[in-house]
Amino acid sequence: MRSHRIKATQRQRLGITPAREEAEQAFLDAAERLLVSVGYAGITTRKLAEEAGLNHGLVHYYFGSMQELLLQVLERFTDRLIARQRAMYASEIPFLEKWRTAMRYLDEDSTSGYSKVWFELQALGWNDPDIRKRVAKVDQAWGQVVTEAFDKAMTEYKLDRREFPLQAVTALVFTFNEGMFLRTLSGIRTGHKELLDWIDRWLEDLDAKMRKRSAR
Repeated sequence: MRSHRIKATQRQRLGITPAREEAEQAFLDAAERLLVSVGYAGITTRKLAEEAGLNHGLVHYYFGSMQELLLQVLERFTDRLIARQRAMYASEIPFLEKWRTAMRYLDEDSTSGYSKVWFELQALGWNDPDIRKRVAKVDQAWGQVVTEAFDKAMTEYKLDRREFPLQAVTALVFTFNEGMFLRTLSGIRTGHKELLDWIDRWLEDLDAKMRKRSAR
């Protein structure tokens, strides 16, 4: 994913001081907390500035608009999680364990508020094409991580690509993840454990077949 943050060397060239960098991060931290606790509709410039402990006039001076600030919150949050996800998928453990870890991350990301931030920005994009494009780029960044991980796993498990097209599988995983996020945000978890257990058993079976082939 293209980063919208400006690197330190670029900031120095543009005259962005460490004090401004610190203030911008304080605004982003404050906006992240408010998106999770009250949502976009509950955020005003003054409320954000109060949460950050800064002057409200700096919000538009530094970011141009509230929408730009909130998009940077989503992108910064996503950068952190994608780095975590890439490190996990690069580790030398069976895919079955990676999948289980990824499912634990789903719960962690709901608890941390990422799923709330994600859906708040998606909802903003429904009526704003520019926001929708930026949110779509975040989705693409996740898509790249998931596609690479499942491409490798499907090769290891020797799954028939005609029966399990990679693009269809990754789209299913995305839809599954978003569905779990959305239902959890709504306080609904009916059937989640049973669904995860069912997928786990299927992956255990694939894993056992892979190990049996390797032992021959």
